[in-house]
Amino acid sequence: MLSIAHGATGAFIASKIPNPLISIPLVLLSHYIEDRIPHWDVGQGLTAKKKSRKAAFLQELFFDFPLSIIIVYFIFQAGHPFDWRVWMGWFVGLTPDFLEFPYLFMDARFFPIKQLAAFHGLVHRSTPHKLWGLLPQLLVILLVILLK
Repeated sequence: MLSIAHGATGAFIASKIPNPLISIPLVLLSHYIEDRIPHWDVGQGLTAKKKSRKAAFLQELFFDFPLSIIIVYFIFQAGHPFDWRVWMGWFVGLTPDFLEFPYLFMDARFFPIKQLAAFHGLVHRSTPHKLWGLLPQLLVILLVILLK
C-alpha cells in the first residue's frame, strides 16, 4: 500500500493504544495485513521491470512520503498538542517499507535485508489496476478519519 495508508493506520493505532509495548507490534502487524489486500503503489512494476527504480523513488520521495506526513498531521495533529505516539505510529507503520528500500533500490542482498524483503514479498499483493488498487487505500483512510 501507499505510505499514505500505512502511515495513517499506524498513527491511528498508536493514538488509540497509548502503551508502545502493545501498539508497536500491532502497527507492524497492520502493515503486513494491509499489504495482503490487493493494492496499487508507487513501486508497482519494479520487479517486472515495467517501471524504473528512479521513477518509483521519485514518486515515493515527492508524492507518497510527503503526503503521508501531511495527512497524518491534518488528521491527528492540526489544532492539537504534539503527540509523539502519533508520529511513532506513523514511523513504525512505514518501517517495513523503509527496511525493504535497500533491497529494492540499492541491490542489498545481505542478511537480514534479503530475508525481510522475501517475507514482505510473501504477504504483498498488488494489482496493476490503479482504480481498484487505490480504492481500498481510500477506504482505509476514510475509516481512520471516521474512527479517530
